[in-house]
Amino acid sequence: MDFKDFNFNPELLEGLLAMGFRNATPIQQQAIPLILAQKDLIACAQTGTGKTGAYLLPIMNMLTENNDRHNTTLILAPTRELAQQIDLQVEALSYFTNISSLTVYGGGDGVAYEQQKRSMREGVDIIIATPGRLIAHLSSGVLKMDKLHYLVLDEADRMLDMGFYDDIMKIVGYLPKERQTVMFSATMPPKIRTLASKLLNHPESINIAISKPAAGINQQAYFVHDSQKVKLLTEVMKHADYKSIIVFASTKDKVKELGKVFSRLGFKAEAFHSDLGQKEREAIMLDFKNKRIPVLIGTDVLSRGIDVEGISLVINYDVPHDPEDYIHRIGRTARAETTGTAITLVNAKDKRKFANIEKLIEREIDRIPLPEHLGEAPKDEPLAEKKPYVKKKKFFKKKPKASS
Repeated sequence: MDFKDFNFNPELLEGLLAMGFRNATPIQQQAIPLILAQKDLIACAQTGTGKTGAYLLPIMNMLTENNDRHNTTLILAPTRELAQQIDLQVEALSYFTNISSLTVYGGGDGVAYEQQKRSMREGVDIIIATPGRLIAHLSSGVLKMDKLHYLVLDEADRMLDMGFYDDIMKIVGYLPKERQTVMFSATMPPKIRTLASKLLNHPESINIAISKPAAGINQQAYFVHDSQKVKLLTEVMKHADYKSIIVFASTKDKVKELGKVFSRLGFKAEAFHSDLGQKEREAIMLDFKNKRIPVLIGTDVLSRGIDVEGISLVINYDVPHDPEDYIHRIGRTARAETTGTAITLVNAKDKRKFANIEKLIEREIDRIPLPEHLGEAPKDEPLAEKKPYVKKKKFFKKKPKASS
C-alpha cells in the first residue's frame, strides 16, 4: 500500500517521501486508518515493524488540521533512548511542517530542566516523555495537559516490567477523560489487557508478528575490539566485490565520524543524517540508488525507509540495542529473493545484545575469525545467566531474658 493512498497533508507527505518512505508496512496499513478515524487502539507489534510511524503519521496529520494544538499530544516511552528515537522520527517527518516536539526525561542538568519548563509553558505540539520526569513537571503545575487530544503508550509491556504502572495511572489522572488513546506493546500478557481496559474506550485490536530474516542473507559476525573495527571493515570492503553497502551506526555523531573516516580511507561514502539540508539528503539518496555512491552510512531511524534494490552488503558497525532492529537492518539486503551479506561487529560490551538477537532469530550467526594481523579478538564465551534477585530475609536473635 502506497503512503499516497492515505491522503495525508501534502507537507507531511512531502517529508515522508523525501525520507525514502514509499510503501506502508503491515502495521501501518492497519493502524493508520483506525487512528485517523479517531478510534482507540491496542496493537501488538515489535520494534522493526514500523510501529512508530504507524502512530506518528496519523497523529501528525491530524495536528496539521488543528490550529489550537499546543500540548495536545503525549507519547509515553519507557526509556530515554526510545524517547530520543521517537523525537528523531518526528523531526524527520515534520521537516516541511511546523509541528514542534519536546523530549522530557531524567538524567539531564539543571539547564535542560529549565529549558523543558520554558517549552512546556510556551506549548509544543508533541511531548515525548518518560513517566518519572513527566510526573515532576505535572506535579509542579508547570505542565498543563487539560487540552490533550492524543495519548500514546509505546512499549507498554516494557513500562510495566520496569514498574511504571502507578506512574502511568498518576499521569492519566492529569489528562482529560475525553481523548484518543493508542497503546503499542511487543507482547500481550494479561497485565497489558488489564491496563488497556482502564485506559482505552472500546479499542480496536491489531496483532502483527515480526518476520524472520530472509533465507538469502548470509549472516556473519566478527568479535572485535572497537580499535579493530575500521581496520577490519577496510579489508572487508576492499577485498570483496560489494557494489552497494549500507553501514548502520548507533548515533548521529558516529555516522558523521564514520563518513569522514571512510572518505579518508579512499571510499566514496556519504553520511546520511538529520543535520543535512533537504536537498542534500535527496541528492545523496538519488546517488546511492543510482550506484554513484557505493557506501551509505546512517542510523536506524533515518535508514528505516530506504527501499533500494541491489544492496549487497549490510554492516552493523554497532550491535543494535533492540534485537528486532537487527532484523530490519539486515532486511535491506537480499530483497526480492536475491542474496546478500550482513556483517555484525560485536565488541565485549555488546555480547549480551548479540545473544538476544540470536535468541530472537532462533539460530546461531556464523562467527568469522578475525585476521591474525589485526591482533587478538575478544573471547566469544557463553554469557553467564543472570540470577533473579531474591530479597534476603534478616534474622535477629532474640535477646536473652535477664535473669531474676
